[in-house]
Amino acid sequence: MSTPAIIPPPVLVLVRPQLGENIGKAARAMLNFGLVEMRLVSPRDGWPNPSAGPAASGADVVLEEAQVFETVSEAVADCAHVYATTVRKRGVTKPVVTPEGAARAIHAGPGRSAILFGPERSGLETDDIALARTIITVPINPEFGSLNLAQAVILIAYEWSKAERLASPPHVDLPPPALQEELDGMIAQLDAMLAETDFFFPPERTPVTRRTLRTLLTKPGWSAQEVRTVRGVLSALAGKQPRGR
Repeated sequence: MSTPAIIPPPVLVLVRPQLGENIGKAARAMLNFGLVEMRLVSPRDGWPNPSAGPAASGADVVLEEAQVFETVSEAVADCAHVYATTVRKRGVTKPVVTPEGAARAIHAGPGRSAILFGPERSGLETDDIALARTIITVPINPEFGSLNLAQAVILIAYEWSKAERLASPPHVDLPPPALQEELDGMIAQLDAMLAETDFFFPPERTPVTRRTLRTLLTKPGWSAQEVRTVRGVLSALAGKQPRGR
């Protein structure tokens, strides 16, 4: 049986980025979702840029390994699939997919994929888009289609990362739930204290009030420790020393 081909993570290509801070923020977004290969095409202020590091907030590995190219063609020469991110199709007839659709295609492979992101002010030019085989367009408010560079990178990187299962939420051991008799004991203790203070008034409302209290106290799904704690509080309020102390 042949071993399935390993599909490399996509390369993110920032085309003529303008501000070092935005490059750093894009690097931060990339590393959050497990992407480390950044390529820069003719960054306006040159490279390396001292403003990128602080904005990357620790994503130094992305910046340190970033490669610089003169043209988009050179930056994607080793890639089998090239995607252009834009909210405007600009009359170019190419397949259009969402970030989720692009992520599925990238994971399906084979070959390395590159994703192009345009300059902050104007986005990708028509000639840049012409180099791509597929356009990625984010479903966005047609009245306000304005994403900054890092936001666009986050959207694409997140969709790619979902299939990677980079991490799972930490497992937390929940305390054992309270037994029904423990919960009933707490409610009975509170009921007795309230009765002593003439809380249940007028008398004809007592069944409804007691039912409301029971509903309230049984909603959260108390743990045994929570019940013991509340009963200790009630005992203290009643002027008694809590048990076990």
